[in-house]
Amino acid sequence: MNIAIVGTGNVGSALATKWSKSGHHIRLGVRDKSSFKGDELLENPNTEVFEISQAVELSEVILLATPATAAVTVSESLGNTAGKVIIDAMNIVMGRGPEGFSNTSDAVLASTNTKEVVKCFNTTGSNNMEDPVYQGVATDMFVCGDSAKGKKIAAILAKDAGFGECYDVGGNDKFELMEQFAWFWINLAIFQGQGREIGFKLMRR
Repeated sequence: MNIAIVGTGNVGSALATKWSKSGHHIRLGVRDKSSFKGDELLENPNTEVFEISQAVELSEVILLATPATAAVTVSESLGNTAGKVIIDAMNIVMGRGPEGFSNTSDAVLASTNTKEVVKCFNTTGSNNMEDPVYQGVATDMFVCGDSAKGKKIAAILAKDAGFGECYDVGGNDKFELMEQFAWFWINLAIFQGQGREIGFKLMRR
């Protein structure tokens, strides 16, 4: 797949590395190429850097992994997203998010011209993007949204990042629940002192 990644912090960088090594073509979308500081990402295979709208134009899938406060601004900078899948990995944390929205995915939908928006890769830390395997068992990922096309692509990309399964949580009405799940991980890892090296696995009898 041709994937535009907007946001090259910890999550975006980890997924860019995993997906490039799985054979996907990564277009890192940045506001100003001259000030791009992620040169180590360009050492990955199949990886190039472009201005945001150009990265989007060259891709069929877009990962948004910026701070939640930038959700509207970044979404508006994407250009024409008609028919493209947007995977939202952002979370509102401690009230810091796009004004007027209870979650970032609704802000993305309101600020782009695609309906193929899903939320995924938001429920755990970037350390688990880098290595989702614990004692030989791959932890799981979760996705929600009305877009069947987006969910299918997110599930493939979760597998390609090394996760075990990618479970369907529901439609657009579960965007806020997914962000609460992220906050649950943050609470356990940081505020309850469990540490970041924890992950979730759905178990069956």
